[in-house]
Amino acid sequence: MNEPLDVLIAGAGPTGTTLAIDLLRRGLAVRIIDRAPHSFDGSRAKGIQPRTLEVFDDLGALDDVLAGSSDYPRLGIHLGPVTVPWRMFRNRERSADIPYPNTRLIPQYRTDSVLHDRLEQLGGRVEYGRELTGFDQDGTSVTATVLGDDGPGRITARYLVGAEGGSSAVRKHLGLGFLGETHDQDRMLIVDAVTDGLSRTRWHVWPGVKGRFAGACPLPDTDLFQWMIRLAPDEEQPEGEEAITRRIRAHTRNRRLAVRDIRWRSVFRPNIRLAEAYRGGRVFLAGDAAHVHTPAGAQGLNTGIQDAYNLGWKLAQVLAGADPRLLDSYEAERLPIAAGVLGLSTAKYEGLAKLDPSSLRRGKDEQQLSLTYRGGPLAPGDGDHTTTLRIGDRAPDAGLLAPDGTAVRLFDICRGPHFTVVAYGPEAAAASKELDWPAAGAQLRRVAVDAPADPGHGFRRVYGIEGDTLLLIRPDGYLGHIATRDFLGSTRAATRAMTPAVAG
Repeated sequence: MNEPLDVLIAGAGPTGTTLAIDLLRRGLAVRIIDRAPHSFDGSRAKGIQPRTLEVFDDLGALDDVLAGSSDYPRLGIHLGPVTVPWRMFRNRERSADIPYPNTRLIPQYRTDSVLHDRLEQLGGRVEYGRELTGFDQDGTSVTATVLGDDGPGRITARYLVGAEGGSSAVRKHLGLGFLGETHDQDRMLIVDAVTDGLSRTRWHVWPGVKGRFAGACPLPDTDLFQWMIRLAPDEEQPEGEEAITRRIRAHTRNRRLAVRDIRWRSVFRPNIRLAEAYRGGRVFLAGDAAHVHTPAGAQGLNTGIQDAYNLGWKLAQVLAGADPRLLDSYEAERLPIAAGVLGLSTAKYEGLAKLDPSSLRRGKDEQQLSLTYRGGPLAPGDGDHTTTLRIGDRAPDAGLLAPDGTAVRLFDICRGPHFTVVAYGPEAAAASKELDWPAAGAQLRRVAVDAPADPGHGFRRVYGIEGDTLLLIRPDGYLGHIATRDFLGSTRAATRAMTPAVAG
């Protein structure tokens, strides 16, 4: 009998592919299947938030995402003959602690393509046309039934992750409730098409009565616009170029507008739902399989990628021998985040119907840089802290100097599948050297920061350091521990929940 895979992933969208990339770089045996015959070809989720850009940096996919994207254009709100300029985002300059401060505009098909290319660079590939129809599990593995062109087959893995969207077969087979509501009468037609008579310098919005609106966003490095047209409850969906052009002209009252060469179309109904649990035994949910959002605020895709980034290192650690209870922290950390994001995106979407200008603004809440796991099972609220950070917070970037005087970013040091311990001050540095670490699982990179390595005290300021401090950064870039005293003992205690036992 063949050894089972480490992880089987159902769904090759951004969430599933991010997870596969993370697991492959950790040396795990992974397969990723998707029921579609080919990769997704629409623009659908088109906003990549700053925190997700940091994830892509770590996974080796950032350069291609930046090359295929742009900053968001300003809005042009058309009110009869008047066009009002509106800034959705206040673009910021990069800083030492936030290297990618602005949301990027990129059609989803291009994001998928970048991630699939990175997957193949690591030796993986998406198996299209293979649909998971059911599974059985026991105390050591999961055996999935998969239907493909060659008929049904069976795949056995130690863990299964369902990332195949809101209609997830994995979630349904687990029998987990998908709590929330679907607004069947609230429909939005989304169309990717070449558009005549419209400037590409703006994201155009035409408000209407009773919450009806139309919008057209230019997609970077293409000749396409993504059109979003909110339909009336009893309105028949327009089909084809001529019917969609008539519908656009009727709403905008602009006879010069016309769509052609439609590349993709879909009708969206707001789903606002959250799975009652993210896990059943050795089976996990991630992305839209666990939570679905309105499109407002560009939150769904980004939240799914963060799910995968949180789950990947934990699966790898448990497979390497860490306490299986580490996997319980996945739901404990991510489900509250999804619940909060659902509230945010829903409020933004409802604001559009009321023509509330604030619903068009995007700020730090959408960028996901301030999301924290404080108070969760890996971030006790009574632990040590600095003046700016607590255990469970995102670890900021910082500029440092190497011993030879060359500039280096903290993110450069943290990039990769390892933990990082940063010691500030001589007592913390001594404790860092004595910190024992298991040979199995994610390894540890040790960094000592003294005054010469921190020119201008930038690291000390951003991290709120007042004296000797030992910081443990998890593989997903969050603070796993802060020690301002009892450096060695407290850090050893914190790592036990996240690593295999140290031999001897």
